[in-house]
Amino acid sequence: MSPRTKPPGAGDAGGGGHWLVKQEPESYSWAMFERDRRTSWDGVRNYQARNNLNGMRPGDPVLFYESGESKSVVAVARVTRSAYPDPTADEPAWVSVELEAVRRLARPVPLAQVKADPALAGVILVRHSRLSVMPLTRAEFEHVVKLGG
Repeated sequence: MSPRTKPPGAGDAGGGGHWLVKQEPESYSWAMFERDRRTSWDGVRNYQARNNLNGMRPGDPVLFYESGESKSVVAVARVTRSAYPDPTADEPAWVSVELEAVRRLARPVPLAQVKADPALAGVILVRHSRLSVMPLTRAEFEHVVKLGG
């Protein structure tokens, strides 16, 4: 990467990255994450998602999206540890990050609302909904948080 190139998810000048992670609530819901307070975001086996994990830095804000029936952004988390070797992987190239629960949104923001909002037309979730870890711009992140109250 050249020195002028921002990593995936890099925010505006002076800011860090902004991210969205997806999880099946049957496997690990926001309620479980809230109870645990911190978690290792491991088990990711998609190359693009792995590259995004590598771009995460401590302090970066993260939207937590529950897939399955809900299909909604439900909460905000924060990166507390940059990428490190994924302890669940057999190959050394896979990485994990550590996340900390911050707060539940007052209202879930459903995928249908994200797709219908012109301010969110560029969000990767709209066109590549299967990706489990994706960058957002600061404006996209703040807009979703505002929608969630």
